[in-house]
Amino acid sequence: MKQNNKMKFKQRMKHPCLPLYFRKEKLLTTFSIYLAALLTIMFIITLTLSIKLLNADSCQNEGNIIKYFSRATNMKNSSSNHRLALLVPYRDRFEELLEFVPYIHNFLNKQHISHGIYVLNQVDGYRFNRASLINVGYLQVKEEYDYIAMHDVDLLPLNANLSYAYPQQPYHLAAPNLHPRYHYAKFIGGILLINREQFGLVNGLSNNYWGWGLEDDEFYVRLKDANLNITRPENVTTGINNTFRHIHKRERKRDTLKCYNQREITRKRDRKTGLHNIEYELLTWKNMTIDFAPLTVMNIKLHCDLNLTPWCNCSSKSSTPTSNIGKQSKS
Repeated sequence: MKQNNKMKFKQRMKHPCLPLYFRKEKLLTTFSIYLAALLTIMFIITLTLSIKLLNADSCQNEGNIIKYFSRATNMKNSSSNHRLALLVPYRDRFEELLEFVPYIHNFLNKQHISHGIYVLNQVDGYRFNRASLINVGYLQVKEEYDYIAMHDVDLLPLNANLSYAYPQQPYHLAAPNLHPRYHYAKFIGGILLINREQFGLVNGLSNNYWGWGLEDDEFYVRLKDANLNITRPENVTTGINNTFRHIHKRERKRDTLKCYNQREITRKRDRKTGLHNIEYELLTWKNMTIDFAPLTVMNIKLHCDLNLTPWCNCSSKSSTPTSNIGKQSKS
């Protein structure tokens, strides 16, 4: 009975004589239903796409940030929580620097060492002072890094088993039986790794060594006086001819001149100078890349007290001792 009534109602609705307003109302009701359904579907689709795009953008931005951070701090594929500051004393060695930076950057990345390369460029008019430059570099980066490598710019490691990992004790990578030039037992130059606490413990290096040589020999005594055990690579099958490559240009003569009482003073253990009284100005701090390898150049102006170390300038006409008191600055 109910079905018959429904059929009759439908037939009346289709009847051409049905009042016009009634048919319009029905059409509007149907249209409203379809429109509401369509708007609901469009809203769901828009919301879904927005969420997907937002997630994609977030992932992409996060990836870009991580990629930039990795490139800026050389933390690519780092397998250690320790960070290495490579301190490279430098003056007028541009050819060596062009080769050294990308080479050592790739070498450290292969070992998954989180590192920063800092070129310590001496820009004053005094003789080169490798030890003081390392002291300055340490003071500038010690808050950000766990250990340092005192690294010559002209020495490239060839053996992949030479580890730059965090050392528990001072680690002399360029050992006397491996270095291409220097083979005496107390030699600790070339490349030496030491953690932040130990370098601070011995008060860094002596500031008395202007010109070439002997500062690492004095540092050896400092380490021994502090009861630190100097370790060296073991189970390395290469030797003095194929463990490192020495790229020093022979046409650049080393400053081995000794003047005033330099020879006498620098043969003794220095208990007066070090990190606590290094005097310098950090003029500029430049970030750059060489063949996509990032580095930071510190342009450093060292100060010399001619009353204490007149051999910082061996020129006879300008060597009259005068006090030059500088203030340590950091920019």
